[in-house]
Amino acid sequence: MKDTVVRALDEEWASIDGLLAGLPDAEWSRPTSLPGWSVQDVVSHIVGAELGLCGQTPPMTKDVKAFDHVRNEIGVVNEYWVDWLRDETPQHLHDLFREATSTRSQTLQAMPAADFQAPCWTPSGEDTYARYMRIRVFDCWMHEQDIRDAVGRKGNETGLAAELSLDEITAAMGYIVGKRAQAPSGSTVTIQLTGPIERSVNVSVDGRAKVVETLDGPATTTLAMDSTLFTRLCGGRTPIDDRLGEIRFDGDQELGHKVAKALPFTI
Repeated sequence: MKDTVVRALDEEWASIDGLLAGLPDAEWSRPTSLPGWSVQDVVSHIVGAELGLCGQTPPMTKDVKAFDHVRNEIGVVNEYWVDWLRDETPQHLHDLFREATSTRSQTLQAMPAADFQAPCWTPSGEDTYARYMRIRVFDCWMHEQDIRDAVGRKGNETGLAAELSLDEITAAMGYIVGKRAQAPSGSTVTIQLTGPIERSVNVSVDGRAKVVETLDGPATTTLAMDSTLFTRLCGGRTPIDDRLGEIRFDGDQELGHKVAKALPFTI
């Protein structure tokens, strides 16, 4: 587990580094799908998260709680970092990204396996440090895609970081189908991803909805879409009503549409 997650982070940071190296300064100011954040702000968020894991705290320069897009305490901390780094030049911020991720990589590689599996706070609640680092893979990969969307440079939609990010999203599908879509007991849902990453995500509702490897028969409803659209919808990066035409629904159409509209669960 440790080697896989650390390798995924190293590969993800290298991909972001290469993307940033090719961006003209003007493109750092492009708005992203994240409310209130430019490309530079997204990079500042990534840098800030890694600096925080290095033990630093962000300067609290203004009352960021007043911003409409700041919705919780994690968002407050994120915004402090972004606000602090907002006036840096792209080159200096890129240098900070390289320094912070290099330090984090060295720390993770030196960490004993037992510490990596130790109980730990994570943005998803109490879990293990390993889970926290898988969430870091997901966060960094999603933000790389935010930058790529903003500057029109597609890439890194497959590979280890993308696969682990899909694993993280898949872990939430029981909650999405059962709690948010209110799928009835006895129903089953398949989300068929058609590429660039191909996989089936199956959810069975038997009192409580849970992700399962296989279903005993045809799903009550099936939603088929490409993996890029799936991740953007789950991340709340694109309005579901604008993209319904890109999803193929088979079986129970009403339930399928409920599941589709329940997909956005993070931003």
